Amino acid sequence: MFGSFGKKSSGVLGLDISSSSVKLLELSKQGDRFRVESYAVEPLPANAVVEKNITDVEAVGDAIKRVVSKSRSGVKQVAVAVSGSAVITKVIQMDGGINEFEMEDQIALEADQYIPYPLDEVAIDFEVQGPSEANPDKVDVLIAACRKENVDVRQDALNIAGLTTKVVDVEAYALERAYQLIESQLNSHGDDLVVAIMDVGATMATLSVIAEGKTVYTREQVFGGKQLTEEIQRRYGLSLEEAGLAKKQGGLPDDYEAEVLNPFREAVVQQVARAMQFFFGASQYNSVDYVVLAGGTSAIPGLVDMVEEKTGTPTLVANPFADMAVSSRVNASALSNDAPSLMIACGLAMRSFD
Repeated sequence: MFGSFGKKSSGVLGLDISSSSVKLLELSKQGDRFRVESYAVEPLPANAVVEKNITDVEAVGDAIKRVVSKSRSGVKQVAVAVSGSAVITKVIQMDGGINEFEMEDQIALEADQYIPYPLDEVAIDFEVQGPSEANPDKVDVLIAACRKENVDVRQDALNIAGLTTKVVDVEAYALERAYQLIESQLNSHGDDLVVAIMDVGATMATLSVIAEGKTVYTREQVFGGKQLTEEIQRRYGLSLEEAGLAKKQGGLPDDYEAEVLNPFREAVVQQVARAMQFFFGASQYNSVDYVVLAGGTSAIPGLVDMVEEKTGTPTLVANPFADMAVSSRVNASALSNDAPSLMIACGLAMRSFD
């Protein structure tokens, strides 16, 4: 089951399994307005997930169990995501007159042309994008394929926690969905914006570029906030856990900002600038209208100004909840602090309203 794109679903939890934590979000909707019904974050043991691959299913399943209990949500159906690097996507043209079942049969017959893995090892899904510009009698169809093991291991972890997998999405598409909530915060409204979203997590940094509301580029690199935690640990002789707490809560020696935090901030800025250079080199674009910082690392004070100065581009920190109502059982200030790292969880939770 790779129920990625566009399947109808009712009431799903968005669950983002990253390399350092499991993030859960449940949304409801009244009219056009979303409301956060429940949310929680639970840290993962070291190396349970390595570069977005689950290596310890039991540990991840137990963390999911804890995050659900913490959130007090009663929803049992879940939307999860696989990372972009685990997915092959391709747009093909198909006859516009056939129905979805006929399309499915045809794609199954021809899939080995597009997929470099044995077909019994992959999960495939597709979504009709609309009439083809090249040929009005055809439609563009987006095919996505992912190795079954990437899907199965997520289902196994959810099963341990007593949950059902309703949707397996792709991180880039979840991010694109959550971006709709950010778009209204940008000063220049317009459908032709090109926006670079730099999501810096604990161990991975992902640049996604969205043009006219669609993802046109995505690239992952190994870099993240864990490097700052490890430097704090090394320099001040703390355990990894103590270093992580000190990073969030403060109370480190006076030389921390100059000696540790500043060099790390500069490293983040370099990563953003370098990722954008790769994008410009690989595409027809040579500028973007906005940079949006996401992920836990984006909360570091002063980072927005440094990125803006280095790239010459207006920069802001992602907050998909800016215009949402919040349930009384949700800790609003904790939600606000975690907002930049909840973009993928938010995009997954929005699958309830497809």
